[in-house]
Amino acid sequence: MLEKLKSSPLFSGMELNDIKSCLSCSGSSFKKYEKEQHIFMLQDEPSRLFILVEGSINICRDSIDGKRNIITTINQAGDLFGEVFLFINKKTYDNYAVAATDVVVLKMPKEYLYNNCPKSCGFHTLLISNMLSILANKAYFLSQKLNIVSSQTLRQKVSKLFLNNASPEGEVNLTMNREELADFLNVARPSLSRELMKMQEEGLIEIKKRKIFIQDLEKIQNIF
Repeated sequence: MLEKLKSSPLFSGMELNDIKSCLSCSGSSFKKYEKEQHIFMLQDEPSRLFILVEGSINICRDSIDGKRNIITTINQAGDLFGEVFLFINKKTYDNYAVAATDVVVLKMPKEYLYNNCPKSCGFHTLLISNMLSILANKAYFLSQKLNIVSSQTLRQKVSKLFLNNASPEGEVNLTMNREELADFLNVARPSLSRELMKMQEEGLIEIKKRKIFIQDLEKIQNIF
């Protein structure tokens, strides 16, 4: 399991022995959950940092009529979830985490992220630095998303996203598939597909299988 944690940004720059020592020093533990089992619930107190080791987890919030709404899915080994609630003044969660498959999760005590290591371990300092970087990147991501989804039209949303993620050669570097892209932009997938086809027909972009290229940078920039 330690090998899978090497991909986590939380343990970036650490060797396996450092990760092992870090888990021992922090009192972290691995726990298995069966599909549909809750990892944390709304009334729980945020006291652990969760890191996915195996499987897939849904972060959810129920509507007034009791329908489950999936906010996001965590399915990459090493990804963190529930971390924001450890650093804000809230006694309970605003959402809940449920296993979408059988999963293995690493749970790290909150105190380890707040206090200095009594042994002055170098990996503890590195872990705190990595945690700050993760939170900063997530804040930046949310800021960028807000700037994009606040655009008035779907074409403006798409254009901003493409410009923010385009290489100098015009290739749009996105890790999202079409469905994930629609969720990110908060639009229906058919509407997104129609808009992309229109933009291609107008010569603004070119779609080659799963890749997208900006064909007319000036026109894309003038959409705003």
